[in-house]
Amino acid sequence: MSTTAGAFIAGGIAACGAVTATHPFETVKIRMQLQGELQSSSSSPHFYRGPIHGVSVIVRNEGLGGIYRGIGCAYIYQILLNGCRLGFYEPMRHTLATTLFHDAKTQNLGINMFAGAASGIMGAMAGSPFFLAKTRLQSYSPFLPVGTQHQYKNAWDGLTKIYKAEGIRGLYRGVGAAMIRTGFGSSVQLPTYFFAKRRLVKHLGMEEGPALHLASSTASGFVVCVVMHPPDTIMSRLYNQNGNLYKGVFDCLAKTIRAEGFFAIYKGVIPHLTRILPHTILTLSLAEQTTKLVKKLEDKILGPETRVL
Repeated sequence: MSTTAGAFIAGGIAACGAVTATHPFETVKIRMQLQGELQSSSSSPHFYRGPIHGVSVIVRNEGLGGIYRGIGCAYIYQILLNGCRLGFYEPMRHTLATTLFHDAKTQNLGINMFAGAASGIMGAMAGSPFFLAKTRLQSYSPFLPVGTQHQYKNAWDGLTKIYKAEGIRGLYRGVGAAMIRTGFGSSVQLPTYFFAKRRLVKHLGMEEGPALHLASSTASGFVVCVVMHPPDTIMSRLYNQNGNLYKGVFDCLAKTIRAEGFFAIYKGVIPHLTRILPHTILTLSLAEQTTKLVKKLEDKILGPETRVL
């Protein structure tokens, strides 16, 4: 296995490759989550009706630049989030398994979920300002606006304006929701991936390779979407708000359900699934390959005795 630093780098590179392909669906998801904010379903606009319709509408009105708004922030966020998630997961699992069971190879669901959640929360905290700017950039549309509109020239302009207006607290607006969202998703992403991988090898006789990685990643991505989408909707609204429309996670949840109904927290779930499945598949499949490459590089530089510590 590669070192923690090596796993961080490998995870970040893999996630950047994945987000390049899936960013358009993330833009559609965010706009669907924000359209009709705190309005009854009968009076809310329906500019974006699904992943394919949303992409076509944005490209037709705003070009490719519109569908890829915030991609720079997305790269930085993915490096921080998945670098932490993939880089710290195994060292934490290794340490806990050794401490509690005196055997690092022991696979325990509770330990795996805790390590996944903790590593994801670390990444969410590190990357929150960039996700904040990304959300505001993606929600902006000069043609079909939804939610509060923030006109930033680019990521740096957005971060600078937020800091000047609100200080450090402004940059970390909504970080609680981000930690809950990512903790939920991370607690099931890697444990589900490795669980599916072990079961496919044991019961279907699949061998290590792209087919196994694809099947395991698909199972993981579906579970992540189901678990993570409600806090994801709340996070998008907290990040995009102007002023103090929402006091916090639970206030936003209550106001959303009261005004729009329970299923409002699942707005944009189809674009989310359309994004998260290929994103998870690409991230975890690419991570398998980038980890091997990083390990070979580490073996040349540090020697073959390198291990996760």
